Amino acid sequence: MTGSLASVTDTEVAAGAALAGAEVVRARYGRLHSRIDKGAGDFATDADLAAEEAILDVIRAARPGDAVHGEEGGRQGAADAEREWLVDPLCGTLNYATGSQLVAVNVVLRNGPAAVADPFSGEVFLTDGETARVRSGVPGDERPLAPTAETRLVDVNLDPPFPSAPGFRAVDLLAHPGFVENFRPRVVSTTLALAWVAAGRRAAYVTDGGDLSGSVHFAAGIALCRAAGCVVTGVDGGPVGPGGRGLVVAADAGTHELLMSMIGDRGRNSRNG
Repeated sequence: MTGSLASVTDTEVAAGAALAGAEVVRARYGRLHSRIDKGAGDFATDADLAAEEAILDVIRAARPGDAVHGEEGGRQGAADAEREWLVDPLCGTLNYATGSQLVAVNVVLRNGPAAVADPFSGEVFLTDGETARVRSGVPGDERPLAPTAETRLVDVNLDPPFPSAPGFRAVDLLAHPGFVENFRPRVVSTTLALAWVAAGRRAAYVTDGGDLSGSVHFAAGIALCRAAGCVVTGVDGGPVGPGGRGLVVAADAGTHELLMSMIGDRGRNSRNG
């Protein structure tokens, strides 16, 4: 980020913050990391904490009056702040700790611009809330995001919890005859997969859960996918938001309709079983 931080747009603040976190994640990759137990099998590493601090430094410098809610540090800033940033400094911590590079850094202004950085490709996916684009690590290389289902690849999140079971369980979707006829599954355990749907690298993404619209893990990816023109609903076909259930994000309406028909089949079979 260059020039006066006060004059930088919120989109550039999101992108700059995400890239700052990504730089830390990349620099610490391959080390023996200390782990901070968060309960229920979840943990953070020293890289999560350092990346979050780097992100917060950018946001504080550019938008000192805003509040920030980080996955590791919780909410910080004035209690009456009208604006709040959601920060996930390392989405895919277990992947990272075991030597996998499938991770993302997510930064989003609640109900506003967002950025998702891939620390290892050097890419940052960003949206101003209306358009969505990707920048590579090459200066001046920026392209609009163009969702397409041509790959037929669908990422499915198999991490717990499973609040919609037994009516919907993501693992059962993979065994549906229609799924194997039309798609090929991928399991990556990082919301980088949402950015891939927006970029046309995946046909869809499916995860169980509650209302994910305000999640530090999912909010940035949801914003990207909406701005790119993807179809975004819950696993019940309803809107994502208060009272929502998980996510089905598809590159186009046909892919979404097909996936929802399979999820509906699973729900009907469960009720009739």
